[in-house]
Amino acid sequence: MFREKTLAEKILKEHSVKDVKANDFVICEVDICFAHDGTSQLAIEQIKKLGIESVAKPNKTILFMDHASPSPRRELSNTHLLMRSFAKKTGLILHDVGCGVCHQIISESYAQPGDIVVGADSHTCTAGALGAFATGMGSTDIAIAMALGKTWLKVPETFKIQVDGNFNRMVYAKDLMLYIIGEIGANGATYKSLEFSGTNIKIMEISERMTLANMAVEAGAKCGLFSSDIKTKMYLQRHGREESFQEIYPDEKAKYERTIRIDSSKLSPMVACPDTVDNVKTVDEVKGVKVDQVYIGTCTNGRIEDLRIAADILKGEKKHNDLRLIIVPTSPKTYIEAINEGIIETFMESGGMIMAPSCGPCVGVHQGILGNGETCLSTQNRNFKGRMGNPEGFIYLSSPATAAATAIMGEITDPREI
Repeated sequence: MFREKTLAEKILKEHSVKDVKANDFVICEVDICFAHDGTSQLAIEQIKKLGIESVAKPNKTILFMDHASPSPRRELSNTHLLMRSFAKKTGLILHDVGCGVCHQIISESYAQPGDIVVGADSHTCTAGALGAFATGMGSTDIAIAMALGKTWLKVPETFKIQVDGNFNRMVYAKDLMLYIIGEIGANGATYKSLEFSGTNIKIMEISERMTLANMAVEAGAKCGLFSSDIKTKMYLQRHGREESFQEIYPDEKAKYERTIRIDSSKLSPMVACPDTVDNVKTVDEVKGVKVDQVYIGTCTNGRIEDLRIAADILKGEKKHNDLRLIIVPTSPKTYIEAINEGIIETFMESGGMIMAPSCGPCVGVHQGILGNGETCLSTQNRNFKGRMGNPEGFIYLSSPATAAATAIMGEITDPREI
């Protein structure tokens, strides 16, 4: 008997040898497998322990040097040496320093609708914006996926996130996702698939869908998924991959564990306060908090569309004297676009510092570590204590618009007032 399926069930069925439903365990073929310089070393060591000298799909297995790019200390430089050596030995794809953030490059150059993408990083779910079942795993599981080209998964139950109504001025996908996480909690969707739909989702560009998919894991979700549509096709076309497009969508009578309906026309700019992502307030509730550093970038909000939003606000303005403004484009393509559009010039004229495409300050390795007692407003996805390299620092999360307005005023500011 035919059983109508969610997006997650459909994709996992196509990659396994049997029909599937939520809570089944399946062994699946993996389309894309990757790790970065924060997770590669353990994966490589595990492969060596297995006595395996190769990877199953070298043209679909990728290592990224993006978390320490370039390396700030010798231990990380030695990890880079190991990655280069392993890539040369196995023939897998290596993106060296300056290549950009792994999640952005996976979406620009590799992932396609209907794929299974696994990565040794929790924000692998970003590629769900293209209709791929993309999920993060530990380095040992990634080692097996690299070596065998397969992985095992439990088919997740699905929350349907129905988003209708248009955003008001200065409200964006980041505000929506912070609102969702604030409503359901940091563990509210543990091992669920978040499937996004509704009139607002249909008109969203892929960049905004990537923001939503990227932060699905901040609610505990296994993945964040979108149907592929004309927006997906146009995105793939812009990156020279139109042939990768296929239409994928849930069945009309698919069974969902829960449906969450949101009227996005009622949302305001949102801010996640220290030290958890679900500690969410409207910007009006926290405006006036003094900020020492503003960071615009990361796999959540470092795309060209995000930089345009921030640059529009900063155009002709200067950052506050008591504040550092750091901007990190997510990929070389994004950086070049920002140069050609005059966005980089705008940031520099405002007093901002531009870093090479990388994870930058987000992971607290280098390029923006906070001092004791300092506060950062960041467009990243995570504000845990110590996330930016110092447990004595404080991290607030916001959209690029709120971040840019804050950079001008030196305190958390409602972008609607600029």
